Amino acid sequence: MKQLTIFKHIEKRQLAVFAIGLLLPLSAVGQSSDGEQIKRGEYLSRAANCMGCHTTRGGEPYAGGRILKTPFGEFVTPNITPDDETGLGRWSNEDFWQALHSGKARDGSYLYPVFPYTEYTKITREDADAMFAYLRSLKAVAQTNPPHKINSPYDNQFLLFLWRTWYFKEGVYEADHSKSDEWNRGNYLVQGLGHCNACHTPRNVWGAPQDSKLAGGEIMGTYWYAPSLISPLEAGVGEWSTEEIVKLLSAGINSHAVTSGPMATIVRQSLQYLSPEDMYAMAVYLQSIGEKRNGEDVPKKIPPMPERVSKYLALGKPVYEKHCQSCHGTSGEGVPGIYPSLAGNRTVTMASPHNTIRSVLYGGYPPATAGNPRPYGMPPFQHIIRDNEIAWVVSYIRNTWGNFGSLVSPEEVDSSRGNEF
Repeated sequence: MKQLTIFKHIEKRQLAVFAIGLLLPLSAVGQSSDGEQIKRGEYLSRAANCMGCHTTRGGEPYAGGRILKTPFGEFVTPNITPDDETGLGRWSNEDFWQALHSGKARDGSYLYPVFPYTEYTKITREDADAMFAYLRSLKAVAQTNPPHKINSPYDNQFLLFLWRTWYFKEGVYEADHSKSDEWNRGNYLVQGLGHCNACHTPRNVWGAPQDSKLAGGEIMGTYWYAPSLISPLEAGVGEWSTEEIVKLLSAGINSHAVTSGPMATIVRQSLQYLSPEDMYAMAVYLQSIGEKRNGEDVPKKIPPMPERVSKYLALGKPVYEKHCQSCHGTSGEGVPGIYPSLAGNRTVTMASPHNTIRSVLYGGYPPATAGNPRPYGMPPFQHIIRDNEIAWVVSYIRNTWGNFGSLVSPEEVDSSRGNEF
């Protein structure tokens, strides 16, 4: 009779689920739970773009071997497949949590912050366990990667201890209850799992972030500049709608901008696979931190150019007309959705000319995404025009059609060379 009384208070749907559970063996129930955790871990690992760093070009996924060049030496990403000898096969959940949250290896030694544990420390234990479950489910790849080549004296654990003491703050993300759930989720994705600070934050001479405000900075070892996500003069989106932000992050292109270089890679490998809810949450957060220009601001009046500057810019005009005008237009207007406008383009007029120089050198390629499956790309010109001509044409487009930026020298073009991202 007690059982009948209990079942009277259970809804039919709940009773059906309960009955199925009784019929399934305990092992099947555990497998279902494990499968859900692994699936969630796969999603989180994609959001964190783990494969992007832990896979070398043409190599086995997650087997490591990619070389990351920094001013402090060359770091080689490790094998994180579940191989017992060369990967994470003998790691435990606790070992993995210690790496993400505390920046320590399995043997307790300090990890170098080229692995972004300074951001990953914000990841929750539940998410970390799910990510580890996914990595454990991968095919084990026996691949021994070469050791790091760290310059002296940075190969000293005591110096790394001091660095951590000064610059590393351990702690899981804590929600701001004065903000919405979407804002907090977006903050968690941007500041923690997505580790946007790793690129979009200025760093000091020790490679430590100078703040957590995503104010922009040079990406170490790539010769690219990650623009400020706050300033409306760079990549701040405070004046955009959430729909426009979502479009750029998911498709790599919208009516305002096109992603290229390292950001295009992130969109292609990671961001386009986020759920609509997470994409919207990121947009809400990024919109909230972006500054807005005062509606009463008057456009800056461009000062008269000295004769020598006018002559220097004039050298770039024929280069533009020969190599650029057919796509970007006589007035730098571009073609909406195909070729970006150069007039008023924030990438062109940013204080750092590196991204524009590298686009001319190596070409500009938006990512191929579900939202933009056949992107139009710009071919490389480094084998067609000389460094001095690149300097002329970049200077020209930075100071024409109402644009105003610094001049570029051939030496800056040469210094912008390096490995492609």
